[in-house]
Amino acid sequence: PILYSYFRSSCSWRVRIALALKGISYDVVPVNLLKDGGQQFSAEFKAMNPMQQVPALKIDGITLSQSLAIIHYLEDTRPKPRLLPQDPKKRAQVRMIADHIVSGIQPLQNLSVLKQMGEKKTEWAQNYISSGFQALEQTLKHTAGRYCVGDEVSMADLCLVPQVFNAERFQVDMGPYPTITRINKALLELEAFKVSHPSRQPDTPADMQA
Repeated sequence: PILYSYFRSSCSWRVRIALALKGISYDVVPVNLLKDGGQQFSAEFKAMNPMQQVPALKIDGITLSQSLAIIHYLEDTRPKPRLLPQDPKKRAQVRMIADHIVSGIQPLQNLSVLKQMGEKKTEWAQNYISSGFQALEQTLKHTAGRYCVGDEVSMADLCLVPQVFNAERFQVDMGPYPTITRINKALLELEAFKVSHPSRQPDTPADMQA
């Protein structure tokens, strides 16, 4: 497999965690979202992913984009360890939390949106992350065990950790979100989350490496 990734992309990080958890070896092709006006806009990359976003994964003779679609494919083809609970209610909760982050928070503070906000980009990101986290904190109070849903790592956790990283990057006050903070801390102790961390990627700038 070949993963087209950017070290700080939360969408790429989700996929890196899934690959690590499932023990799938892969090669990385870095796509720098800032260099040369954004390498994702090159004709070569656009031909592979018309949305001009990372990640993209070449695997099993196909090319997939969109992080959750990639993770669902990995779950379907390499089901151990599972990232979706067998219980239908818990499975729905995992998907709900993942969608909350992937659709309701992350797109509002990604690079393409922040470029449009100019000097107000930090304030904008803080507002939308905080708003999303207020709702997420309430949801997790009902679903969480050690992790987002019960005591098994799930697709929801793969979405949570990169989003908390973004929140900290934009200096969001995490004090009002003790459940999110506790789960994030527990997940960052796991090896799959450590090796996939933005500070440990081949394209991580020297001053940001772990």
